Amino acid sequence: MLAPLVLVACSSGGGSPGGEGRSTRATGVATSEPAPDTTSGIEDTGDIEADPARLPTSRGEALAFIDLVIADPASFGPDVIRRSPYESDPATWPVLGTDCVWQQQKPLSSVLATRGRSFEVPAAGGKGPVRLSAVVTVHRSREGARWEMAESVEETMRCPTQQLQKGELIGSLVAATLPHGEGGQVNSADALTEIGQYKSSTLGGPFPYVWQQAQTLQFTVAVTGKGAKGRTEEELDELTNQAQAAMLVRLKSAVEKQS
Repeated sequence: MLAPLVLVACSSGGGSPGGEGRSTRATGVATSEPAPDTTSGIEDTGDIEADPARLPTSRGEALAFIDLVIADPASFGPDVIRRSPYESDPATWPVLGTDCVWQQQKPLSSVLATRGRSFEVPAAGGKGPVRLSAVVTVHRSREGARWEMAESVEETMRCPTQQLQKGELIGSLVAATLPHGEGGQVNSADALTEIGQYKSSTLGGPFPYVWQQAQTLQFTVAVTGKGAKGRTEEELDELTNQAQAAMLVRLKSAVEKQS
């Protein structure tokens, strides 16, 4: 788990269990979108020396890029399988409304493409199923990706208890950010970890919950892990850390200058 640099929220969970997990972030509060970044500079990239010619500039290129980067079951570990539905509709992304309930809406115009995938460690040996997700979002500019990261922090402060899809709730949320170079974080320009408790109307709870998001260049990558009976925080951390690291390695390979 990333060492907390900035704690931004903490509250006890409450209310009725909410729904299926989110895979990305976008606030439902009315805000202006970031101004387009028309520069081709490559600063603020973590440890990547990117080739501008390899950065996607169209929706088609962005979707192809996502296919190269997004996690598959093996990215999490040997016991992880696909859930159904496996992939989200790239024409939508989750938005946190003013009522702290997640809903699907059309992505902002600043987003070229986004896609999420759902996974599971099946129940076995008296332990419940671990539900996992991964998402990659390609913005038109670095500013758009930075904006998404900033709003992610705002969401935790605004809604320390959040309803996912029907039947699931997350609460007691605490978020911590680590910019590049802080606390040994060298894999992205900015990283955010959110931890809390997860409750399910079918699985029970509370169980450990973790969400990670990282930003580099015009991209954000995120993973979610929701615990279950008999599953430890350490197990959840290992699964999400492994998948997040795999996506960041793929991202670097996809955009880095070739020698």
